[in-house]
Amino acid sequence: MASAIPAAPVLPGWTHIYSGKVRDLYEPAATAVASAATPFAGRSDVVLVVASDRISAFDHILATEIPDKGRILTGLSLWWFAQLDVPNHVIAATVETGVPEEVAGRAMVCKRLEMFPIECISRGYLTGTGLIEYRQSQTVCTLPLPAGLVDGSRLVPAIFTPSAKAEVGEHDENISFETMVETVGADDAEALRSLTLEIYTRAEEIARERGIILADTKVEFGTDPADGVITLGDEVLTPDSSRFWDAALWAPGQAQPSFDKQYVRDWLSSEESGWDKASDTPPPTLPADVVERTRARYVEAYERLTGETFI
Repeated sequence: MASAIPAAPVLPGWTHIYSGKVRDLYEPAATAVASAATPFAGRSDVVLVVASDRISAFDHILATEIPDKGRILTGLSLWWFAQLDVPNHVIAATVETGVPEEVAGRAMVCKRLEMFPIECISRGYLTGTGLIEYRQSQTVCTLPLPAGLVDGSRLVPAIFTPSAKAEVGEHDENISFETMVETVGADDAEALRSLTLEIYTRAEEIARERGIILADTKVEFGTDPADGVITLGDEVLTPDSSRFWDAALWAPGQAQPSFDKQYVRDWLSSEESGWDKASDTPPPTLPADVVERTRARYVEAYERLTGETFI
């Protein structure tokens, strides 16, 4: 039987305000006093974003954690932010600049953005929910695609396929660009599409140089209340928000092995787990070997992309 899902940590000087599948959000505590350890005390324009070691699958948050996952996601996001010529929300990412020591390496102090209620997705390869729709109607988010494509086919040029954000535990809903325009307005919709495709194009080139295919990626944006600039938020180009494949193993016409939680999904789907995905029961505790292989896959993605050894 699975144990309870780990709770968000208590952090002196910060008040916990929200938890997603992986991340915990905090704001400066109302009673905090500005000091070297709490330089953001009294500010309402910042949030602390902490990446936990939690992992989700099939719309469930698992009780079993993946060691170092939060550090890998945060480190990889920070590395990608530095590669992209797009405004982002990061203000501080070290203890010396204001991150609590208790979450060092897995947290960022960020601008509090007015987030768009849209998941901005760019697809350079056909797979996942896009493949399901394509097989039904030869479209992805109502965009017509050529006939004869298979799982893993490259899409040239890459396409923009937005989705509407869902509550935790619910499925995001793929929507058309026209529906996105109705939601956020024509100017912002055009800007978000352009920025998303720009990020994908740049990241795809960088990943390819390292022998990795970026099949698709999800990014999120908000406006900076201080100046109205559309700003990249949340995480970016991690194994949780993107599909990364080994370029040497790419073979269209079949499922591609990816640098993510595939070991977890495969085990939960197996008879060994004894779990019925259609039931309301929580997923079981993951075996140690599944945890270790999943951690190793995240570490490999970090090291191959950044060229740095994960410590």
